[in-house]
Amino acid sequence: MKKSLYTVLFLLTLIFAPNTEGVAQSASKAITLEDIWQKGTFRTKGVPGFNFLKDGKHYATSTGKAIVKNDLTTGQAVGNIYEGNTDFDDYTFSVDESKILIATESEKIYRHSSKSFFQIWDGKAMSALYSSAKQNNPTFNAQSTHVAFTSDNNLYVKDLKQNKVMQVTKDGAKNSIINGFCDWVYEEEFSFTRAYEWSPDGSKVAFLRFDESSVPQFNMEYYNDGTYPTPYSFKYPKVGEQNSKVTIWIADIPADYGKAKFIAGKNGIGFIKSTTAVRQVKIEGDYEYMPRLRWTPDNKLIVFKMNRLQNELELLQANPQTAKVETTLLKETRPTYVDLELNDDLTFLKDGSFVKTSEQDGYNHIYLYDKNGKVIRQLTKGNWDVRKMYGVDEPRGEVFYQGSKITPMQKEVYFAKLDGSKDHALGETVGVNDAQFSSTFDYFVLNHSTANTPPTYTVYDSQGKSIRLIENNEKASQVQQSYGASKVDFFSFKNTEGVSLNGWMIKPTDFDASKKYPVFMFQYSGPGSQQVLDQWNSSNYWWFQMLAQKGYIIACIDPRGTGGRGETFKKMTYKQLGHYETIDQIEAAKWLGQQAYVDAKRIGIFGWSYGGYMSSLCILKGNDVFKSAIAVAPVTNWKWYDSIYTERFMQTGKENAQGYKDNSPVYFADRLKGNYLLVHGMADDNVHFQNSVEMVEALIKANKQFDTYYYPNRNHGIYGGFARLHLYTKMTNFILEKL
Repeated sequence: MKKSLYTVLFLLTLIFAPNTEGVAQSASKAITLEDIWQKGTFRTKGVPGFNFLKDGKHYATSTGKAIVKNDLTTGQAVGNIYEGNTDFDDYTFSVDESKILIATESEKIYRHSSKSFFQIWDGKAMSALYSSAKQNNPTFNAQSTHVAFTSDNNLYVKDLKQNKVMQVTKDGAKNSIINGFCDWVYEEEFSFTRAYEWSPDGSKVAFLRFDESSVPQFNMEYYNDGTYPTPYSFKYPKVGEQNSKVTIWIADIPADYGKAKFIAGKNGIGFIKSTTAVRQVKIEGDYEYMPRLRWTPDNKLIVFKMNRLQNELELLQANPQTAKVETTLLKETRPTYVDLELNDDLTFLKDGSFVKTSEQDGYNHIYLYDKNGKVIRQLTKGNWDVRKMYGVDEPRGEVFYQGSKITPMQKEVYFAKLDGSKDHALGETVGVNDAQFSSTFDYFVLNHSTANTPPTYTVYDSQGKSIRLIENNEKASQVQQSYGASKVDFFSFKNTEGVSLNGWMIKPTDFDASKKYPVFMFQYSGPGSQQVLDQWNSSNYWWFQMLAQKGYIIACIDPRGTGGRGETFKKMTYKQLGHYETIDQIEAAKWLGQQAYVDAKRIGIFGWSYGGYMSSLCILKGNDVFKSAIAVAPVTNWKWYDSIYTERFMQTGKENAQGYKDNSPVYFADRLKGNYLLVHGMADDNVHFQNSVEMVEALIKANKQFDTYYYPNRNHGIYGGFARLHLYTKMTNFILEKL
């Protein structure tokens, strides 16, 4: 689940919803669901990710048939890098930019994964990478002489000079063996799909091999035009079940394929000049996960090793020639869990020292280590979190990062000196700011927004000087004004334990403090997530504005367990997901009900995924507070979710039986008093439809009435065709009728 249960609201929504300060509050146009989901009335201009070229001053863009070179400082096109006759989906340059991988006929697999046919453009001619089947994640080596890729669960390498493909593995098989590509749960919870890495000298490929033959299989059905549904099966380790057995291998890449021969070795792996050309890295001691592979500048392999409970992280350094681990470069242990997402930033410097983030002092900060893993100095300090590290400009001795120094509800862009002498902000210091740096760190593009202003995109130099404005969404602001959208206001309150919680509120467009209004609460509430940010929010914004036009107050509160406020605040929900979050949402509803302008008898709550799990708990445990609840794609019992996510926060059902029982909605179905709408996609590979089926069964056993909508062939995002319009029509009608 990771953050997948709230990012679906951002990744899959197709609208972008800006707001402006002081917009008109009267004589506004009425917002409709057709405006939001069909007509694109509120769609704003975005700026796609910049594919920076190696000179640091130019970037590439795609027209679908051509790749265009652009000047970053002027925005002007300076020529075509590639121009073809057919459409393509994506492209990737080799390190020296002499070659381009071009993807066509792309197909999505799961959330992050896809497969395509790839062509290689060498500046003169186009050639197929591999014609037998579609490929995943092709990657040039640093020398631009070879391309590694996976296809049908096997790893391949192509020699571009000889135009020959060598099959590194031959034992790949669906629902059994995967080489160089992630299984479902690694993709979902560790957020990567390419499970191989080239060595810097281009002579070796290190890869993960997943043996998922013992992982239980999950079955879904697709309902099409056939007489019988189409079954689909994949390996999905639920909590406490068998995970894939993951091993690490290193393959030597021959300079001359003409003299290389495939030699069948152990587990179907092996090739090249001798039986030792593909070697397994021997990992001593117990381990469960290998979530990352890295190489040092001097061609040593770094393996991330984690135990099953994920409270220990080790960085092992292996000799690629002997395939033996020579040293433990770093070891971090936390009393709860190591947050890999925050501890994933790792950059090696030329002398073998490295820069890495860690929560070891209670907040996420950046540290400089020597080549033996000893801390040289802490580069950032304070009671605030570093949100991400953008990279290290080693020649200038600078590290660039995003942090929340001012308030957890904002994010700023900073640079710090590696010698610890300087640290200051770049660009804007209000709202939420994100940056993409050029390859030389001479320039960056800043994405800036607040909750009440649409995003602007501006080019800055490395010292924070504005160079040019790319986009300010002025037209979108005019549309916003014409619809008279209400301002997003921030607030905070203290729960009964004295903990201050942050929230935002949208009031009706014709708000009158002497009247009483119903409240519709939105939340996600998952571990490390954050909905209360001073940031332009594309997720559900216009729907909330439509409800405000109809006389509802919309409110959102981040409970304990959410992110941006340090390790203690985030990890206090360990082993009891849903407990503190439910308390805080119920107390937030009570606090709202005490406001003079709120009708305390008409408070509802909505959430998707983890948010749907939470809205279910709230209507059940807070049955005297909430009149209505909408739960979309919710977890209803933690024993039905995947191993990596659930065990990270809850341990297993055997180890924490009470935590599971106390915080799974199916066990509280008999408490339902209010109006409950349960929605799920029947082809949800993430939070399985099983969750809603079992919730329905529990409600029926308790003789409780409820509403439900199911979407055949739709996944966790419930989209495609009219699905989103259909869903939001149902939810809107439910609110109007039952809140």
